[in-house]
Amino acid sequence: MRIDIATLFPEMCEAVLCESIIGRAREAGLLEVYCHNIRDYTQDKHRRVDDTPYGGGMGMVMQADPIFRCYEAVCAQLPQKPHVIYLSPQGKVLTQQMAVEYSRQQYLFLLCGHYEGVDERVLEEIVDEELSIGDYVLTGGELPALVFVDTVGRLCEGVLADESCFTEESHFNGLLEYPQYSRPAVWHGKEVPAVLLSGHHANICRWRREQSLLRTRDKRPDLLEKAVLDAGDLAFLDGEKRIK
Repeated sequence: MRIDIATLFPEMCEAVLCESIIGRAREAGLLEVYCHNIRDYTQDKHRRVDDTPYGGGMGMVMQADPIFRCYEAVCAQLPQKPHVIYLSPQGKVLTQQMAVEYSRQQYLFLLCGHYEGVDERVLEEIVDEELSIGDYVLTGGELPALVFVDTVGRLCEGVLADESCFTEESHFNGLLEYPQYSRPAVWHGKEVPAVLLSGHHANICRWRREQSLLRTRDKRPDLLEKAVLDAGDLAFLDGEKRIK
């Protein structure tokens, strides 16, 4: 997978993308991520990429032409048009299921807005969809872009050690993840659940599934309503309801 990020702050993005799992994946050639400074594509001698909005109003608007030139330069490096995403609070909210779908794309182009936004005409010209990370407003699209790269990049083949690293996580199968424990076996008088020390894999799997069900019921009951549950799951939850 290759992800290209069009931004006014490439150093800000690189500071995060060169670290941890994503940084190692880039070094190993498992994931390509390139940050492009939109200012490099302006024809203004002062490297300006914004101007006042037509119709008046506060703030500045990012101009269409530098963004389009950046997009064209990236397209010239690729064998096919990338899927273009504009990070915007007006977009669909990113979910784990969407991240799985994006991880199957070969080329992605992320546009980071700033100031009061981006000239609508370039959005109409190149953008395939708008995407948000939540119903709130940030100063720019860089943080959402970094969230996107981390969420999607880690799902790409070979980035994590094994597929189970993410298939058992919260939201992947519609449920929250079960609680995790590590050494020591007793900490501040609190013991690791005995089943996790038993070595009985079937019992451990059943305990983890039950804990996922309980966590989702208690923390995110809205997810439980949409999750795919089998007869055993429903019987377990019904029994827990009677105990409560």
